[in-house]
Amino acid sequence: MKLIAQAAPAAQTTAATTTTTTEPAPAAAEGTPPPQGGMGSTLIFIVLLFGIFYFMMIRPQQRKEKERQKMIAELRAGRKVSFAGGLIGTIKEAREQTFLIELCPGTTVEVARGAVAAAIEEPAAEGTK
Repeated sequence: MKLIAQAAPAAQTTAATTTTTTEPAPAAAEGTPPPQGGMGSTLIFIVLLFGIFYFMMIRPQQRKEKERQKMIAELRAGRKVSFAGGLIGTIKEAREQTFLIELCPGTTVEVARGAVAAAIEEPAAEGTK
């Protein structure tokens, strides 16, 4: 019983001391215009930002990939190619999905067509100096 009697006055004092006051929000300064813009200007900014990213990053990358796919489709036997890993070899046989690549005389490996990074242009033979 003693605990209940002691706890009750404490609860009454907290309830009595708690008061809510509502103060008005500070008024805007007379010379400051109210905030403008909103959803429309934000949407325009996002669309503009996406357009910049598209024309500066996405579109050139798509164009490069198309050129690489065209180059891979045109590769034939006897052409020298390099891979992303740094290997260089000569195409011995072009198959539908793969190439047989001769890395050095007597060493032939089969690789996927997509593994080819670039075709290497053979330097022109110098006939005269």
